Amino acid sequence: MFSMQNLRLPKSIEADPHASQLRSILSARVQRLWAEGELEIPSVPFEAPLITALMSSFSAGYMLRGLDSAERKLESEERGLKRVDERSGVERGQRVSRLLLLSDDGAERFYRQVERCLLRHGPRVLAIRLDVDAMGLGELFFGPGGLARCLLIHHKDAVSAILLALASPKSVPVDSPDQEC
Repeated sequence: MFSMQNLRLPKSIEADPHASQLRSILSARVQRLWAEGELEIPSVPFEAPLITALMSSFSAGYMLRGLDSAERKLESEERGLKRVDERSGVERGQRVSRLLLLSDDGAERFYRQVERCLLRHGPRVLAIRLDVDAMGLGELFFGPGGLARCLLIHHKDAVSAILLALASPKSVPVDSPDQEC
């Protein structure tokens, strides 16, 4: 089950004054990935500060689309981390360093696959369900007709920026005509 007590956020966030607010936001709405699943993940609104942070990550090249691509990237990184741990003789602590962002309209099969991925890659990957469908999420980054059920943010600074954006004041709703994203 999702527990903020066990979640080790990036060091830059732990030191930030908004860390407790972020923990509250992530804990406010949690739900099972699928009806019979064992994992619960946070669900958050898809609002302007988050969209801005996601656009920045996309522009910087820190975003991958699709669960298959995300799994390949995470497996590759895992192999590299194991090699480093073996060479150094020290196993590193596990902190969130990757985000798996999910649309809210996936099929049960999709969410079962996400759960397997999370169970395998453990505490370094935090999954968050966004209040947006795959079309809305995909078109934002990949143009008209673009679908995105799953986005992997694979750079720790981008992960921190996105998480901190969740704790930002929600001053401009996403559908506002005056929105600046």
